[in-house]
Amino acid sequence: MGSISIWHWLIVLAVVLVLFGGGGKIPKLMRDMGQGITAFKKGLKEEKKEGDVGGPSIENADASVPKDKAAS
Repeated sequence: MGSISIWHWLIVLAVVLVLFGGGGKIPKLMRDMGQGITAFKKGLKEEKKEGDVGGPSIENADASVPKDKAAS
């Protein structure tokens, strides 16, 4: 209990980096990640609006399989 372990040093280092070096970087990283997710969702919506060009989609896969073959 008297000595400082490696985990204590790592926690202190992380706190120092966030306070002095990474304060602005973490929110920027989260904002970029949110924008990426938004762009991905927008791309999926645009793809659905264009229609079915390539063939059966995953949502319609059950509709193309006859009921007797789907059960087995």
